[in-house]
Amino acid sequence: MASISAAAKASAASFAHKKELAAAAPHQHQQQQRAGAAHQGHRRARVGGRVRAVATPARAPRAPASTGSVKAPMTTTEKILARASERARLEPGENVWVDVDVLMTHDVCGPGTIGIFKQEFGDDAKVWDREKVVIIPDHYIFTSDERANRNVDILRDFCTEQEIKYFYDIRDLSDFRANPDYKGVCHIALAQEGHCRPGEVLLGTDSHTCNAGAFGQFATGIGNTDAGFVMGTGKALLKVPPTIRFVLDGEMPPYLLAKDLILQIIGEISVSGATYKSMEFVGSTVESLTMEERMTLCNMVIEAGGKNGVVPADKTTFKYLEGKTSVEYEPVYSDAQARFFSDYRFDVSKLEPVVAKPHSPDNRALARECKDVKIDRVYIGSCTGGKTEDFLAAAKVFLASGKKVKVPTFLVPATQKVWMDVYSLPVPGSGGKTCSQIFEEAGCDTPASPNCGACLGGPRDTYARMNEPTVCVSTTNRNFPGRMGHKEGQIYLASPYTAAASALTGYVTDPRDFLM
Repeated sequence: MASISAAAKASAASFAHKKELAAAAPHQHQQQQRAGAAHQGHRRARVGGRVRAVATPARAPRAPASTGSVKAPMTTTEKILARASERARLEPGENVWVDVDVLMTHDVCGPGTIGIFKQEFGDDAKVWDREKVVIIPDHYIFTSDERANRNVDILRDFCTEQEIKYFYDIRDLSDFRANPDYKGVCHIALAQEGHCRPGEVLLGTDSHTCNAGAFGQFATGIGNTDAGFVMGTGKALLKVPPTIRFVLDGEMPPYLLAKDLILQIIGEISVSGATYKSMEFVGSTVESLTMEERMTLCNMVIEAGGKNGVVPADKTTFKYLEGKTSVEYEPVYSDAQARFFSDYRFDVSKLEPVVAKPHSPDNRALARECKDVKIDRVYIGSCTGGKTEDFLAAAKVFLASGKKVKVPTFLVPATQKVWMDVYSLPVPGSGGKTCSQIFEEAGCDTPASPNCGACLGGPRDTYARMNEPTVCVSTTNRNFPGRMGHKEGQIYLASPYTAAASALTGYVTDPRDFLM
């Protein structure tokens, strides 16, 4: 790694992570591939006690750590961080400076990050790389709240000042389609726009940044203070996490989705079961999952306390990335003799649809065990459950039933592309009907403008926000008190299959009632 000056070290000390880490135990898994990439060092000059400039001198390519015989077996996460820190080997518990490939922020945390960046580096400072900072307004967008609108204005002014290449702006709130640059939910937009690539380090000011681990990269959420430092230097100080391996084998039943798998896992290990650990997902079931389903799996590792989630890149990954990025990437894989903190194994063919009851993601129960729970509404959306395949799954249940919903059913596509898919893609077995047609026939609300919506509550005028103490089945990721609005509301986390089935009955419902 490029040398860090003493002054820069002193400035960076307050940005260091202080979480404790458990020791890793030996185990094994997977094959090794050659991996490596040229890196650039970063030199910083101080003027008047502030960092005023960031230089990135060219550096000759170096030999990757995984070249030749493996002398120190490592997991996927350890290899990615070793490459990013220019270390031949890393072990869990080490603190290392890593080069960041992509930094993402949005309208909730972006203004704070920008404020810290300017405070520490100066009002005239430039970001370390205007093409590696991605800014996505997505949370509190379609609202009349002045403070929420102000946040987007701050992002816009900063991106204009810094000439940020990837700023997915929105100006006309009355019609999102009039904003070609606007995307929607940051985590899905990052994937769709080609910012998620195997072997890289992606950091974001949002806990669900771990969604991008589906691409075989290290992706995790960081705070505004860390992000402000990354924005100015392109570097972050990270503690190397040990890796828990989750082996999922068996044929996926037609009534299960990845949401069921991750709720099953969280229910097994608890919301603190993977605290500051990497969660690596392997096995025949994982290999059979689409990229969107892999995103769902990695998206909720934070609900288990995980630092990051990761799925080994394969032909499914490479196919998804075709045409989305021109940046070269090189995946890495856990070595056969890599040390894992622990192993969990699941025979997916024997699992049943599950829900997470209020008020914790690990309050797991079988959907059929909650059949007497009367509900008031259903919400299908968010980074976890608002992707194209999530809506296709919900439409499949509505189509199979031929009935109308018995409770208000809100639909919030994650991105503008997903919204278009809802209105254009035919649902298999429907005779050419689109999701939107099936949703209309079932009596659902009209699909809303793409954004994070009520997943995080937001201002009172946020579409589908829980302003009353109602009971909701939701495809979102958290069910803490007040998460979707009212602090006395009750949220049952579920897959799109279970959410749609529940909408049809007005009770928490096992989707097998309609799919089998």
